[in-house]
Amino acid sequence: MITELTRHIIQWDIKSWSKALEYWERSIDWEKIQNGLELGGREGGLSLWLALKGKKTICSDLINTKKTAEQLHLRYNISSLITYQDIDAADIPYEDYFDIIVFKSIIGGIGRNNNFKGQQKVFKEIYKALKPGGKLLFAENLLASPFHQRLRKRYVKWGNTWRYVTLKEMREFLKDFSSVDIKTTGVLATFGRNERQRIFLSTIDDLILNKACPENWKYIIYGIAEK
Repeated sequence: MITELTRHIIQWDIKSWSKALEYWERSIDWEKIQNGLELGGREGGLSLWLALKGKKTICSDLINTKKTAEQLHLRYNISSLITYQDIDAADIPYEDYFDIIVFKSIIGGIGRNNNFKGQQKVFKEIYKALKPGGKLLFAENLLASPFHQRLRKRYVKWGNTWRYVTLKEMREFLKDFSSVDIKTTGVLATFGRNERQRIFLSTIDDLILNKACPENWKYIIYGIAEK
């Protein structure tokens, strides 16, 4: 069952993307985490998640971070743990500072108009900003199958400008980290026209397609990388 809190944290295509959240929940020793940074926060869902664990969190986006994200955090009475900062993910003004950095679905947009170097730079900056032993929790859109690629170009307004990453590229981006664990999910769910449809299609993915389809046909990559 998808809770209201999960909806507020994940916000879109909830059943598919929340698999990353479930994996992070069980894979991190949260007692050792003191602070975190959310990149590309928009409404600040992942900042909410970290703050509800009692972690001091910087919620960031490129512009207007506080204006966009604060209302959600006020609703949960955790604003005292969150500060807001406009940060370019390709130019993070911290070094050896964070225990956790987390993002969801930002790399494709950073790579607009084939900006591969900009995408590379984000991971260099994240590595720099993490403490030794710090962890990156990532969830990102993959290039996926030729079918996904055609439909994005036709029906998604940013589908012709975003630079969706491949599995091979993600592994290359993460090569500096001491350990990396990668998982993939999602085939049909992204094609749902509303959240009810996406939940139904995600169930089909779980029952059949996530098992039957190769990794490079899936549209979500998530995991943990340790500095």
